[in-house]
Amino acid sequence: MPSVISQFSPGLRRNFLLCAAIIGLTAANAASAASYYVNATTGDDRNTGLSDTQAWRTLARARDFPFQPGDQLLLASGSVWREPLVLSRSGRRDAPISVGRTGVGAKPRIDAGGVSPHAVLIRNAEFVSVSGLEVTNDGPPTGPRYGVFVSAENVGVTRGIRISDMYIHDVRGTNDRKDNGGIVFQALGLRLRTRFEGLTVERNIIWRVDRSGIAGISDQVTTARWFPSRQIIIRDNYLEDIGGDGIVPRGTDGALIEHNIVRYAASRAPGYNVAIWQWSTDNSLMQLNEAAFTRGRYDGQGFDSDFNSRRTRIIYNYSHDNAGGFLLICSPRSNDTDNLGNRGTVARFNVSRNDGTRIIQLSGAVTDALVERNVIHVGKGMDVQMVVATEWQGWASDVRLRHNLFAVAGTARYGREVGRSGPDYLIAPGFLPAEQIKFSDNQYLGLHIDRPQDDDAVVKPDYKPPVVDWAVPTFDPAKPDNFADFLARHRSWMLAMLARELGRPVELERARGSSPFELRR
Repeated sequence: MPSVISQFSPGLRRNFLLCAAIIGLTAANAASAASYYVNATTGDDRNTGLSDTQAWRTLARARDFPFQPGDQLLLASGSVWREPLVLSRSGRRDAPISVGRTGVGAKPRIDAGGVSPHAVLIRNAEFVSVSGLEVTNDGPPTGPRYGVFVSAENVGVTRGIRISDMYIHDVRGTNDRKDNGGIVFQALGLRLRTRFEGLTVERNIIWRVDRSGIAGISDQVTTARWFPSRQIIIRDNYLEDIGGDGIVPRGTDGALIEHNIVRYAASRAPGYNVAIWQWSTDNSLMQLNEAAFTRGRYDGQGFDSDFNSRRTRIIYNYSHDNAGGFLLICSPRSNDTDNLGNRGTVARFNVSRNDGTRIIQLSGAVTDALVERNVIHVGKGMDVQMVVATEWQGWASDVRLRHNLFAVAGTARYGREVGRSGPDYLIAPGFLPAEQIKFSDNQYLGLHIDRPQDDDAVVKPDYKPPVVDWAVPTFDPAKPDNFADFLARHRSWMLAMLARELGRPVELERARGSSPFELRR
């Protein structure tokens, strides 16, 4: 009797046998994948590592081991290592190499202070996942330090990296450089263009680190060498007490920065710092983030759309109590090599409350920006520059501000830069030489000095702020065990607050990206 397969056409038989081979190979690989254990107290590097009773002792033993796709490295809860974890082997899409924890008790802790510039290093590897560890890297501030450093150099496309559920704190890097701190992912490619595809950083606590909280670095950002990282997701992270910038991807296309909480950025670093921003990117989406208590007034805003970038969207965010203000849109003069300017920024459906100094700053030669349907609350006794145009190798042009609510219990001013006093700008009425700064259909409640021309404005000089709930959920990073509950409560509060203030339900957007064939801009 002929087999069922023999009754298929030749083409169907080939497809059937190919699928069967793939399934068989996948099953064989899954069966060959192994779990390896490391225990800093009871382990021995002469052991096999294949069970908790045969655990290795050191991370150096794991560094030198030839892990295969699908393998797991399990670090014992309660263990402490004073050495780095280095990963340089790659998994596959269907069989990543993963690092996690085993047992109950405190997270496995890697303390690299005084031993290594990085506590965890993923070097030229792909399809690697690291989760569930505690990481510190404290010591004299002699140079760059990293909690987690993901490095890809001259290797082409590096795929499938995930850093999640980490507790990263006390990383004392240098505040003289932005490319070190809590989590840094770096793609360098002088010989071979290099980028990340599918890199996710989520549900991490990052506390007391210098200089950057989460930072992306790339040298593939010029017009001639535009090779951006794609499918970058930075989501559900909590950052507090950051020396400089909180979150800043660079050299990306379609990055999603969603529901992160950044509090007390710019705590130590000199110079210019912002809680959440991007640089040299296309199609970045920042949504449902809270940026609060940023210190310093050299910038010092909650959010920034920076230069050499197109189509940045800043939507459904909450900015409050930032010393430098709510929103910066900036670019020096564009050129044909490393700065195409800042084009097409959209800031929509955001809420700002009690931000200081400059609420909305248009700095330099930004073009085609839209600021609409935001709600701005200025507290009693505050005196702020609500919208200010400043010079940076040029002036802004074609910026539309419409359907915004400016609710001022203190004083709001409008104008252009005519001088500086340290970090602060001296302003005069009007926006020229900035051109086509157009206001329409905005609401001006309270005291507004040098209010711009707005033919369809709603003006109400008498204003008293209503009593509403601004008690955003708080979190103590010294007590990290209830983090998942905090994230859920915070997201729920954000959605309810935004719907109340905006008078509409929140409809989050999806990240966008350019065509994979658009390699140059």
